[in-house]
Amino acid sequence: MAELASPEAPPQATRAGRNLPAAVAVGLGLLALVWASLFLVKEAFVGVAVLAVGASLWEVSQAFARRGINLPVLPLLVGTVGILVSSYVAGEEALLVSFMLTAGGVVVWRVIDSGGVDALRDSTAGVFAAAWLPFLAGFVMLMLAMPDGARRVLLFVLLAVASDVGGYAAGVLFGRHPLAPSVSPKKTWEGLAGSVLLSCLVGAAGITWLLGGDPLVGVGLALATVGTATLGDLAESLIKRDLELKDMGTLLPGHGGVLDRLDSLLLTAPVVHLVLLAFLPVGD
Repeated sequence: MAELASPEAPPQATRAGRNLPAAVAVGLGLLALVWASLFLVKEAFVGVAVLAVGASLWEVSQAFARRGINLPVLPLLVGTVGILVSSYVAGEEALLVSFMLTAGGVVVWRVIDSGGVDALRDSTAGVFAAAWLPFLAGFVMLMLAMPDGARRVLLFVLLAVASDVGGYAAGVLFGRHPLAPSVSPKKTWEGLAGSVLLSCLVGAAGITWLLGGDPLVGVGLALATVGTATLGDLAESLIKRDLELKDMGTLLPGHGGVLDRLDSLLLTAPVVHLVLLAFLPVGD
């Protein structure tokens, strides 16, 4: 999303606070990985999603530990595999059932492991993490499972990328008015406008070329994506601010942690899935 860096930013960082060469290289590499896993062997994307969500859970566990919150990582990782695989194989009901089993497993594991007040706090955090990460990611698996699922997921990813890139470029070039200064001072209204513009272009072109849909549906989908992507980004910024963190991790040079790239995607996934399901219910 659009960000403006402070004057003290290091020389290698851009005005938006990123190491631009590293960010571009990593971003292109991730897009290539997504494309290859979607169109060479579609099921491979399930493995990519499991790794990404698993890495994000590890980052969240390390971040929450700063406040003395111990996430039950093992049942969360097992639950992540169950949620994503079952969603892809068996659909919506499997997504809900596997999430409920994961939440129950997290609570039981933590109570048996420690008991007491800490167990209640840690279990609550664990259920929150399960809902935030693997459950929302499960909607991507629902898209993937459809006959034209690879193209649906690609459009979903491209819309989220367009929102990020459009906001980044417009924020660096024109950003003057903070969007949510108390949560993320670097995000600007000008950046939001850039996200809307580029996402609408990508949405209209993408839904036409990839899915044979109406360009107006693509524009509506783009507007919804910008809204959810911005909310997802701001929500993670709020959590990081409370934890006194700049990034959730350092696994992706120029981007921060894996979750710093997934935050907008996660909240966007259910919306894109439901909108496409409403207007393009049957794949080719």
